[in-house]
Amino acid sequence: MASANLLPSRTESATEGSSPFPVLILKTGHYALHHGGLGIIRSLGSLGVPVFTVIEDRFAPAAVSKYLKGKFVWDTRDLPRSRLLEGLERIGRQLKQPTILIPTDDAGAILIAEEALTLRQWFLFPEVRSDIPRSLADKSRLQALCRQLGVPYPRAISPNTISEIYEYIDAAAFPVVVKPAKPWLKPNVKTSIVYSPKELLDLYRRSEEQVRSNLLIQEHIPDGEDWLFNGYCSSTSECLAAFAGRKLRSFPPHLGSATLARSVTNPALLRQAEALVKAIPYVGIMDVDYRFDKRDGQYKLLDFNPRVGAQFRLFEDGEGIDVARALYRDLTGQSVQRSPQTDGRVFVVEPHDCLTSIHHLLRRELSVRDWWRSFRGTKEFAWLRWNDPVPFIMIWIRLAMASVAIAVRVLHFPFRKSQPERC
Repeated sequence: MASANLLPSRTESATEGSSPFPVLILKTGHYALHHGGLGIIRSLGSLGVPVFTVIEDRFAPAAVSKYLKGKFVWDTRDLPRSRLLEGLERIGRQLKQPTILIPTDDAGAILIAEEALTLRQWFLFPEVRSDIPRSLADKSRLQALCRQLGVPYPRAISPNTISEIYEYIDAAAFPVVVKPAKPWLKPNVKTSIVYSPKELLDLYRRSEEQVRSNLLIQEHIPDGEDWLFNGYCSSTSECLAAFAGRKLRSFPPHLGSATLARSVTNPALLRQAEALVKAIPYVGIMDVDYRFDKRDGQYKLLDFNPRVGAQFRLFEDGEGIDVARALYRDLTGQSVQRSPQTDGRVFVVEPHDCLTSIHHLLRRELSVRDWWRSFRGTKEFAWLRWNDPVPFIMIWIRLAMASVAIAVRVLHFPFRKSQPERC
């Protein structure tokens, strides 16, 4: 890597006292307040596995976990692939031993699969076919795959022209969901619910060309149940770990990632998901979103993330195995005996669930009693852990600082506009 300010820097020795198989968490975007990476750090670090992470800055909440062995401070956003590979090579050489590589975003999963030959010089990861992660992460290609395999999915289009929008409107029932077809691309599309043909046409006309090319317009399933499937597949696409759960609240409300979810064994969904990954065939960790359509009694595939999900710590089996631990055991040659999942676990993303709960309470979509009852069960918090409290403290500090910065911009904006322009 040519520029010194983009070089990853270690905060601890990577080799002193480390096990034969350390772990590196790969982030290829800029999202410092991400609890999925912290979940990996705590899950594997608590077992004595030396866990390292790529991180945007030294004060990201995950960077201050007591379970983290070391961090590589490296802002990877918008870097070309060649620079990413150079940086990973540098990290691999510094670690000086085979290291298990776990991505937390779609772009990272795609990079690892497509550059596997290069990265295997320093890292260990599941041997998935190179084209599969991109095909699954791209929602328009995922729809084609569902059609080919006979998997239920909501009707959707990725329009190239406004005439295709008109054709879709003629047959569509509103509201519809608009989301990015390729979530890893920039500029991205904000996921939203569109309630009328006019609103959809206005959105398309206002969008820049790069945004238009990344639009996916998807059927909205009314009054459906949101379900999660997390799993880990071996090199033969056998699910060594498979879990199902209900997404009860999300941020943004009704659209985003889970802020509160509950693990619930669902044999029908497990069978459907395992048949899909076998047919693909898929290898590695996956995070899959389904919505149960009460109109026809089908679980419809919404998204397939070919990497660890942010809420993966919702799920454990009776032996305490989650998908990160299953991957680690499998890649290090240890046996992974599949066990039934532990039901009744509740995963809570504290800051975002506060906002979502207030939204639902104010709109009378949720009663105080039902809100209180939603927390019943064995709780796992995204940020709070009594024996590792600093990330929880840091997340609130970062959120408070972000709120102050927004308030300053809002207050300062009218003042700036009132000043005379320079000639």
